[in-house]
Amino acid sequence: MRRTPAKSFQCEVVSEMVSITLRRSTVIGGSGKLFVQCSELDCQYVGANEPPCPLTLDLFAAEIQERMEQRRDE
Repeated sequence: MRRTPAKSFQCEVVSEMVSITLRRSTVIGGSGKLFVQCSELDCQYVGANEPPCPLTLDLFAAEIQERMEQRRDE
């Protein structure tokens, strides 16, 4: 499966433009949950995807829908 391209996102937490990508966490023996990864590694909320972090899966809704449709067609 191809990687989802990065998107630019204006983050209010760090007050700057960051790069975000859709990723899947790795788990032994299967597929992990999807999450939004941010390029700002110094942010205290990096990897949390919980408030006050503004990153949610909704930012990649179209890409997630496309993945679901591809799986259905396989």
